[in-house]
Amino acid sequence: MSSRTNIHTGAPWESIVGYSRAVRFGSHIMISGTAPVGVGGEVVGVGDAYVQAKRCLEIIAEALGHAGASLEDVVRTRIFVTDIERWEEVGRAHQEAFGGVSPATTMVEVSRLIDPAMLVEIEADALLTDS
Repeated sequence: MSSRTNIHTGAPWESIVGYSRAVRFGSHIMISGTAPVGVGGEVVGVGDAYVQAKRCLEIIAEALGHAGASLEDVVRTRIFVTDIERWEEVGRAHQEAFGGVSPATTMVEVSRLIDPAMLVEIEADALLTDS
């Protein structure tokens, strides 16, 4: 029987919306949509989609670590951008994080994110395999 572990980071939205940064259920790890937020709650890299994507991926890597995984275990990402014309900036950050792993991915344009200064939000799913 698999067990469930909820991983919280203390982001204000977690308690308001009622979600976890990540959920590990057995060998599956699902990372919630991750925005480019700094430790003080501020938006990181205002105006810079590359810097924002890098920050999202740093937070994802940290959450994966708390779940006993790493970026190498990621099998799928979903990327939400507010301006699809800037896909290359976000794609470069994604490639730097996952170039050796090449997870399945989707990038879509959305009208806006929870804070107008946010240009990108990223979700990830990871799968741990038996060693």
